[in-house]
Amino acid sequence: MLTQSVSDHQLVAMYRNGNQSAFAELLTRHKDRVYTAIFLLVKDEILAEDLFQDTFIKVIENLRQGKYSEKGRFLPWVLRIAHNLCIDYFRRTSRMPKIVTRDGVDIFSILQFADDRADKTMSHHETSIVMRDLIAQLPEEQREVLILRHYADLSFKEIATITDVSINTALGRMRYALLNMRKMIAEQQIIF
Repeated sequence: MLTQSVSDHQLVAMYRNGNQSAFAELLTRHKDRVYTAIFLLVKDEILAEDLFQDTFIKVIENLRQGKYSEKGRFLPWVLRIAHNLCIDYFRRTSRMPKIVTRDGVDIFSILQFADDRADKTMSHHETSIVMRDLIAQLPEEQREVLILRHYADLSFKEIATITDVSINTALGRMRYALLNMRKMIAEQQIIF
């Protein structure tokens, strides 16, 4: 069994040299974040599972073909593949993504996986529904940056790479997402 002290870079090299357990470790390390990023974009568990599997099939194919370079970190590269597969799916089906979030009060905390404690209150649930609806009203580009920044905890440089825009564009989309959220909250007189 491989330890956490082995870097993603080392694991990729080990996998390329035939060590299958190295890929298993990469999958174990990153599966939750990749799956959740997909799920937040597609809002469908079965579809998210399919796209998750497609993502890692594509990762394996790209690694075997030598298409991965160490220009960036492994996780942003995988998230980029997942993002592209989601976009391809929506283009094929002409279906717009909706965001599903977990219960929470804070705008950003609702983008995190919340624990499933039984003591969550109805007000948290109602807040989550309101926030999910507000987030769903954001333009797709703003919604995407908000999720990647506050759920996947990616830097704006990583977000820029994944979404194929400049860092300034990613920053601008985040700024406008926050402004739009505040504006909607004020217009709808939402009190948390």
